[in-house]
Order: sequence, then structure tokens, then C-alpha cells
Amino acid sequence: MDGEGEDASKVIHVKFVTKLYPPFKAPVSSVVIPSNVTRLGLSSIVNSLLTLEKPEAFDFLIDGELIRMSLEQFLLAKGISAERTLEIEYIRAVAPRKEEKPSLHDDWVSAVDGSSPRFILTGCYDGLGRYASAYVFSYCCQHLQESYIFKKFPLIRIWSSPGSCTHILEGHTGAISSVAFVNFQGGESVTVATASKDRTLRLFKVDTAESGDSTTRVRAYKILRGHKASVQSVVAEKHGNMVCSSSWDCTINLWNTDESESELSGEAVTTFVGHTQCVSSVVWPEEDVIYSCSWDHSVRRWDVPTGKDTLNLYCGKALNTVDVGGEGSALVAAGGSDPILRVWDPRKPGTSAPVFQFSSHASWISACKWHESSWFHLLSASYDGKIMLWDLRTAWPLSIIDTHKDKVLCADWWKGDSVVSGGADSNLRISSGISIS
Repeated sequence: MDGEGEDASKVIHVKFVTKLYPPFKAPVSSVVIPSNVTRLGLSSIVNSLLTLEKPEAFDFLIDGELIRMSLEQFLLAKGISAERTLEIEYIRAVAPRKEEKPSLHDDWVSAVDGSSPRFILTGCYDGLGRYASAYVFSYCCQHLQESYIFKKFPLIRIWSSPGSCTHILEGHTGAISSVAFVNFQGGESVTVATASKDRTLRLFKVDTAESGDSTTRVRAYKILRGHKASVQSVVAEKHGNMVCSSSWDCTINLWNTDESESELSGEAVTTFVGHTQCVSSVVWPEEDVIYSCSWDHSVRRWDVPTGKDTLNLYCGKALNTVDVGGEGSALVAAGGSDPILRVWDPRKPGTSAPVFQFSSHASWISACKWHESSWFHLLSASYDGKIMLWDLRTAWPLSIIDTHKDKVLCADWWKGDSVVSGGADSNLRISSGISIS
């Protein structure tokens, strides 16, 4: 009797359900499976039920939470009875199915924007073929000698596909720290905003209809001056003609992007003051709301019409990156000078503590980005050389992209199912075929 009871406890009756469409919809009937089965084992069982020609990787949820241990351990940890028929939902696993050929730069890839479905925008530390020479005179051995110092002019590139650079944007004299598409909906031209350690922002008008074997070089139609230190971040208003920038001078500036032939130089429309150290990143999720993070350990929310900060979140660490998305486009994710990715929900009254903390990285976090069509998914990039894909329904990363050979400095989603990233290995990399269910 005891032996029979022990054997019976090792199997569980389950029913697999899904919101996926055929051919990924399994028959809705109860099956008996071992209690110690893991996610990979569950995936094998569902594949056998589907009779697919090519096996598919799946993830599994019980009561809205992803299983990241054996089924038996999960049920025990959650206090779920195994004596009833369990309903297990399966979704396609979130993991890259293809790694595109890397696009090599001449130096660190420090910024990337994948918000356009047609192009990828990158900023770099290099100076492809463009040099300025300065003369240095020294008196040595009673003779006047002339030597040359060559200074690189960092560049911005537009890519239509892996390895295919269509445009080079030039003019900055300091490393590129941030890039942003200002508009890209329809038409044959796009506006690009760039930020640099030379203390300026530049605006470029790019004719995307230009074709040919050679790469087109573009100069800025406007230079935005006003910051007193390196410009660290730039973001565009979603539906408008303004950009927002942040700087090591502790300020946030708003600028118009209107094209004016009479003025090459532009001045800030308004300045937000409140941070006490470098404002490392800004995002503009709504017309009247801007979020910023800083090395002063805070995330702030700004009311655009008044320029006042209406929310302060503190974490005790210098912050490098912030993004807003997830459920209701209201969750705030940020990372910085420790390996922890933090997520706050400003809608929860009376608390400033993060609602989620993910700690699988091994070094500073350089970028985080919510998926635009999911309540649950976001990515993070780190100086540990890894990009991690997260789901709020589990504390472990869904997938780890480790194709970079050095620090990852920037990352973004592209076309919904790809991750674009750049780093100190001088490569732009594209990980594609990621299914966000």
C-alpha cells in the first residue's frame, strides 16, 4: 500500500491549453506526466502531442506564472495541490532563433535605435576616413620639428540590413553617446537627432530614397548648443517635432527640430533642473510626461508643460538607463552601477520600492528596453557582455544573448522580433526570430 501511494505521487494529471493558433494547438484532453518533469520535458511532451515536423521550444505557465524548476518543485513552492487535474498554459519560448552576421565598426558601438522598422541607427566612437590634422611644434635638439596629431571624427550610421550601411552622418567632434529617429512614418526622408560628448546635439535630414552602391554622407542641418558638458542622451517626442536631451551638466533640455534655412544653430526651448549629478538617460513615453535617471541615484518624472518633477524614485545606486512600458505602459525599469535591473510601478500608492528586481547579470547594466507590444517582456544589456530577455512572470531570464565579446553598451528591439545591440567589440549584432506571445 505504501509503495502504491509513493508511485501514484510521482505522476500528475494535466491538461495543456494555449492561446496559440494551429498548428501549435494541442488536443484539449487530460494526460498523465511524471511529477519531476522540467520545462524541457514539458516541451517534448507538447511537441509529441502536436506532431510537428520541426520541434518547437515552449514555455509553460500555471496560474499566470512561468515554470522555471521541476513541476513538482513548482507546485510545492506555490502550495498547489497535485491531486487535481492541472491546467498548464504553453507559449512559444522567447529566445533568438537566428544570429545575423555582425556589422563591424572601427570602434565602440555606443548607441543604437531600432524604433524604425526600415532602418537601424548606430552611433560610434570611430572616424571612418575623416581626419583633421593639428600641428604641434616642439623645440627638440635645437631644431623646430613638426609632428601631426590626427583626431577622429565620430560618425553615425544608418543600416538597412546587416552589413548594409546606406548613410553616414558626420560632423560631431566627440564620441557619440545617443541617437534617435525623430520621425520615420511614411515619406522618403527621416529626421535623426544625435548627442555627443562634444556638448552638442545635431539634427540630420536623411533622404531614404537615395540609392546606389556607395554610402551617402549627410551633414547636419542644425546644431543644438546649450549644454555645458557632454550630452549623454537624446529622445524624440513620439508625435511632434521636439527632442529632449540630458547631460553631465545635470540638466534636461527640450529643443525644436523644425528646419530653418536661416539658422544653423538652435537654442533650447526650456530646461528642467533638479538632478544633482549626470542625467544619464531620458525617455518621453507620453506627450506631457518625461522620465529621467541620474547618477544621483534617482528616477524622476517631469511634467512637460510646467517643467516640474512630479515623482522621485531612489535606489541607492548610480543609474545609467531608464525605460517606461509594460502593463498600461506605466512600469518604470532602470539599471546602473550594480547588476540589478529594477522595475517600479508608480501607480502603487505609498511605496517607492521596486515591484520587481532581476539580478542575473554580473556587472553594471548599460541598457534596458520594454517590448512595445507586451505587458511582460523587456531586455537588459550589461558590461558583463550579455543581453538578457526577461518576463515579469518569472525571476530568471528567459534567454541570454552572449554573442558579444566585450561590454555591451547599447541594445534595442527591432521590428518586434529582433534585438539589435552594440558594444566594445565594435560590432552591431542582430538576434532575430524572437517570438513574443
